Amino acid sequence: MQMLQGKAALVTGAAKRIGRSIALALAEAGADIVITYRESADEAQQTVKELEGLGVRAHAVAADLRQPASIRTAVEEGAGRFGRLDILVNNAGRFETAALEKISVEQWDAMFETNTRGPFLVAQAAHPYLKESRGRIVNIGSLGGIHPWATHAHYCTSKAALHMLTQTMSKAFAPEISVNCVAPGMIVNGEVTAEYEHFAHKTPMQRNGSPQEVAAAVLFFATGPHFITGQLLGVDGGLGL
Repeated sequence: MQMLQGKAALVTGAAKRIGRSIALALAEAGADIVITYRESADEAQQTVKELEGLGVRAHAVAADLRQPASIRTAVEEGAGRFGRLDILVNNAGRFETAALEKISVEQWDAMFETNTRGPFLVAQAAHPYLKESRGRIVNIGSLGGIHPWATHAHYCTSKAALHMLTQTMSKAFAPEISVNCVAPGMIVNGEVTAEYEHFAHKTPMQRNGSPQEVAAAVLFFATGPHFITGQLLGVDGGLGL
């Protein structure tokens, strides 16, 4: 069933990995798709071809989510491409391992610039379009925003802030827009390393997750009851328990 037929979605950072899987899942449900990318131009065009192969319209727009002007331009172009915007998925993010005592101010700011300020600015720019369509926002958080990881302090803190931003936006943007968050655990896309195997053994489901499973959670929020808002859905196989 194409539950999103006639809808348009914007997925940030969707040229590859989890973002690509989210875009494909929304397209399979019938939505026209705009994806943003920063440096992965070739991958973005390939993803557009895959999306169009599913029978929907698709478009890729270059955007630097660290730059407010670039964000506004990308959202306007995305909404204008198909004449509407119904779904925003704030997927683009930054990840880095660093000892807490060695994290520089520049590293700290760069993490928040992408993981927290970026989604805030994209949502703000998309608000008029989503309000008109009674749309939805799905932010991509992290298990790291719920549980502290000693070697990822800046990442964990930025994602925890995104979780709170989700709840704040859900109240501020109601009743027209529903806002929810998906928090992936250990997600494997490609080669499985010893580190991934370690986490798989620690996970109650005895395996790591896939990008498609994260995409399925996003699809739930994109197609489920509009009454569901302000929620955080973990996709971690029980790793966070």
